[in-house]
Parts: sequence; C-alpha cells; structure tokens
Amino acid sequence: MKTTASKIALVTGGSRGLGRDMALKLAARGIDVILTYNRNQAEADNVAAAVEATGQRAVAFRLDTRDTQSFAGFFSKVSSYLTTHGGSPNIDFLINNAGTALYAPFEETTEEQLDAMFQIHYKGVFFLTQQALPFINDDGRIVNISSGLARFSFPGSSAYGSMKGAVEVLTRYLARELGARGIAVNVVAPGPIATDFGGGRVRDNQALNTQLAGLTALGRVGLPDDIGGVVAFLCSDEARWINGQRIEVSGGVNL
Repeated sequence: MKTTASKIALVTGGSRGLGRDMALKLAARGIDVILTYNRNQAEADNVAAAVEATGQRAVAFRLDTRDTQSFAGFFSKVSSYLTTHGGSPNIDFLINNAGTALYAPFEETTEEQLDAMFQIHYKGVFFLTQQALPFINDDGRIVNISSGLARFSFPGSSAYGSMKGAVEVLTRYLARELGARGIAVNVVAPGPIATDFGGGRVRDNQALNTQLAGLTALGRVGLPDDIGGVVAFLCSDEARWINGQRIEVSGGVNL
C-alpha cells in the first residue's frame, strides 16, 4: 500500500464485470479504489490485488445495496479504514454500479420481482448516495450506472429498464442540488455487454449476441473494457464541466 495521497473512488459491485474494469481504469488514472462485493470475497480481493499491482491502494468491503439499514454501518467502517490509512475519512468519487438482472415479460413480472428491482436499482442508489454525501469531498463526482434499456425497449426488461430510467431522472436532480458543493453527477448507460451479468445472457447466448450485434452500428456487443474508461474519464479533471448528463456507451445500438 502506498503512503502518498491519491483521490479515492468507491465502486459498488466492483468484484467482477463492469465494476472490475472500472476499478482498474480508475487505478490507471492514479485513483485509489474502495470496492464492494455482495457474496464473492475472493473475487473482490483479486480485483483489489490487481489495483494494488498498479501502485494504487485498494480494499474490498462487503455491502448488500438492497439493505439500506446497513449503509450507516458500512460508511462507518469505510471512514474508519480511510482515517487509519490516510488521515481523512472522505472519498472523492462514488460509482453506483451494483445491480442484478431481471428478464421477465411485463405480464408475468411479479410484485416481488418489481420490489427487488426497486430495492437495488433505485432505493439502494438513492439512500446509499444520501449516506455517502457527508463523506464525499467538495468538487467530487458521482457516476450512476444506467442502461441503454432506459432509452430503447427490449421485451422482458420493463422492470429493470424502468428503474434505470428513474436513476437517470434522479441524476439530474442530484446534479442540480449538489452543484453548490461543486459535485458533478452524471449517468453512464451501457448497451448490451458480454459479461456474466444476468447469468452471462449476452455473452453466452450466441443467437442473442448476434441479434444485438446486428442492432449496433459498430457491429458487435460491448465488452467491460469499453465502459470502465468512460467512468474513469468522468472522474478526471478533463471532465470537470460535464454535469447532469447521460452518456450512452453502446456502440450505437438502435440508432
């Protein structure tokens, strides 16, 4: 672990897929990383080790972003760790990335399924960000991860896409209300990505992969490496005047 001060990013759901790539791309820009995981500590520790191999500090904490009652305790642990290792309890960047998939036709979506989507993709983001605010330095950044499915519709994603749409509206409100502190808030909306998200549906279903590639101007589905750099850019000085914006990173799907 280095001793020189760096800016610090908190990436939820940072143990795999897009979150892993975000952590590594942030580290490549000289940013230390706190990442969260829900179940697989070994994967999270591997990401932290990969970040530290770049020369940046990293640590993984468990967090279930559906459990809003745990947020105060989570930030108590994080701030205590940061104070011990760097002297300040604060972070500079919050990346709300954690999430789960749901593929269900509208007519078959249950109340339980809708509640689960609301809990992790909207309520969790809302209250985790609220709890994080005292620990985010002025002139910091918040990046919320949405989805192309908030702009275009694809059968079976009504609940998931709706919650991502809500996060996009929330982002604009946050950008307005936090502007006095110099905190910029933006959305990154990936298109179809070949990861293990949703059981690897886009990655492993060749027919679906081919269909989605055919809808994309650049002729393929995305990879995690296509997304993390955009998030890292939004945390850079070069992106300081970008605020309240939705940036779709989809290769031009459904244009």
